[in-house]
Amino acid sequence: MGFLAKRLLLAGTLNWVLFVAGCGIPQLRQPDDNPSIPREFPIKARQEVGPEAPAPENTSRLGYEEFFHDPVLNELIGTALSNNLELRKLNEEVQVAKNEVMARQGTYLPFVTIGGGGGLDKPSLYTRDGAIDRELQILPGRPIPDPIWNTALGLGLVWQLDIWRQLRNARDSAIKNYIAAREKRNYQVTRLVSEIADTYYRLMALDKRIDNLDLTIQLQEKSLETARAKKAAGRDSELPVQRFLAEVNRNQSQKLIVRQDIIEAENRINFLLNRYPQPVARDPSGFFNITITAVSAGLPAELLDNRPDIRAAAREVEATGLDIKVAKARFYPTLIINAGAGYAAFNPHYLLNTPEAIAANVVGNMVAPLINKKAIKADYMSANAKQLQAIYNYQMTILGAYTEVVNKLSMVENYSQSIEIKKKQLEALEASVDVATKLFQNARAEYIDVLFAQRDLMDARLVLIETKNLQLSAIVTAYQSLGGGDALAGEPLELPGRHRPAFVTPVPAAPASPAMPAMPSKPEALPRPRENP
Repeated sequence: MGFLAKRLLLAGTLNWVLFVAGCGIPQLRQPDDNPSIPREFPIKARQEVGPEAPAPENTSRLGYEEFFHDPVLNELIGTALSNNLELRKLNEEVQVAKNEVMARQGTYLPFVTIGGGGGLDKPSLYTRDGAIDRELQILPGRPIPDPIWNTALGLGLVWQLDIWRQLRNARDSAIKNYIAAREKRNYQVTRLVSEIADTYYRLMALDKRIDNLDLTIQLQEKSLETARAKKAAGRDSELPVQRFLAEVNRNQSQKLIVRQDIIEAENRINFLLNRYPQPVARDPSGFFNITITAVSAGLPAELLDNRPDIRAAAREVEATGLDIKVAKARFYPTLIINAGAGYAAFNPHYLLNTPEAIAANVVGNMVAPLINKKAIKADYMSANAKQLQAIYNYQMTILGAYTEVVNKLSMVENYSQSIEIKKKQLEALEASVDVATKLFQNARAEYIDVLFAQRDLMDARLVLIETKNLQLSAIVTAYQSLGGGDALAGEPLELPGRHRPAFVTPVPAAPASPAMPAMPSKPEALPRPRENP
């Protein structure tokens, strides 16, 4: 048989093997259509939150030091980013993912080992090996020893040739998972920044509630003194005295409950900062005039690039697409090369004699699945199901992020307008308390009018404090929902080796029908939601 005929026979055999292997590959399932992300948010953020608080094009691009104008709060956030235990746990998860990349990088390279050994071999004289050894000489005039000592020292090599990119796709999948782990940690950073700021402002609101109770108690104590004086003069009964006294005791009791809330809020911040309970520094005097940068949402499509949880979900989709390719490669033949080279001798004295004691071998094995491929098919279909899960999780994350932003922007707008109305109500109630007190002192109004006026004033102040706190909370959470506070976003990748992944470059969304595009031919290329025209 000629050389050309041998090559044709080899090529035909290989094509037949590939054809047989490919016939059993199941069809991939595609994701269902999904609504596209809108072009704009239906609600615009309020542009004035405090004095000298200009709004950038997109608030998420500001660091927390620029967004919050309180140096005490910024110091608390900085301490939490360094000491928070949850972040430390997530950093270790990132390290585990990084180690997985290192492990996957080694699988497509040759495995080289070094070793040595020795042993005895005594073949039976009634076997082929024993009968031959009996007639041969290991050296001139010296028969083969029985038993014979074997000594070896050398290198071994095992190398699976990555002809279908199975191992390199597994490496790339590990890299995507490593990036996703970093993004999940970064998302926790944004949540941590938001929770500390929210709790910090909540502490200020509780301090103002204490101030409100103190002011109310002062008013009621003055009214109590007036009631006692009128009773002593015989101008009124004991009833007003007891009613005002009951109100004083009620508010003093309420102060203790608020102080307990303050302790719990302080300890929550201490827990996030990884320190034991201690007072948290703050200045609530300017609570109603706190300056926070105005919230500007930008475009909904920017959420895809700004929110770490969406970026993490995107990397998981890419990783599962590569896992499908890894599972698919198992249907095809696997080529493994085994080789060895070193020294071998029946006597250690001759072990390093060169070239007489040199021994070497090389073997190549190509193996392909033929019958009973159920396990391979199951892994392939499971990889497809996991990718669909990742795609639906990606879509759900985008939908949840968009809804969260709309809710927070609406809260910012409505609470801001509500505060202006509450301030006017408070001014009217303060005037009514002053009028009722003077009339009561001159016996021209009943004590109940003063009592109700003071209670209404206290309730109005409380509502104003709570509304201001809700407004600040809405601004903080809106900043977080836009992707703001990601203090570790610019941290460089620390991958082992020289390999660096190619990121999916965001492209401007193009008008299209309101449906999520089907999975592309390359699973690692993430389908992006498109905007409505």
